[in-house]
Amino acid sequence: MHLNPYGEYAVLMAASLANDWPEDRAGIEARTREFGMTMDFGESPDDHRRTRLVIDEWLRVVDAPEPAARARLLNDLMAQATAYPRLTDHGREGWHIHYRDDTNDSLPDVLRAVISVGTALHLTTRGIHRLSRCAAGQVEGDPCTAVVADVTRNGRQRYCSVRCANRAAVRRHRARRSMTAH
Repeated sequence: MHLNPYGEYAVLMAASLANDWPEDRAGIEARTREFGMTMDFGESPDDHRRTRLVIDEWLRVVDAPEPAARARLLNDLMAQATAYPRLTDHGREGWHIHYRDDTNDSLPDVLRAVISVGTALHLTTRGIHRLSRCAAGQVEGDPCTAVVADVTRNGRQRYCSVRCANRAAVRRHRARRSMTAH
């Protein structure tokens, strides 16, 4: 099965922004470059704040308690994007699909379109359950609330990092040892 990379890079970029929010607009733009975006964005003094609102709206999708709520929130987010899918080649890159309006290059508006459509592609091609918070944060005393965008083959990624997975394994091991010691 061919998976659209638009979904994977967009959802990983959104998770990266949510997990490590940049200090300024330049940091947001640098992060878009890290995830393969090459376009120039129009600049506005409120881009940092407005982009944070886009990420906060997206986090509501991540935190949705069940699939129907997640789909409803994601549909609302996509409805806010003023773009429609279009073929483009920028005259040099080869033909591909954009999910943004060529006349609106605002950083928050482009990211809303890219992240919402990318998340929809990710969840519909890989599974509606493949976006969550780190499972380590569900354990009392562990503060991890990082977003996990599961892009693994088997669809079982529950932790944001090897570190969180190892800490959880150690806690489970210690709990089993204390149960057998009593």
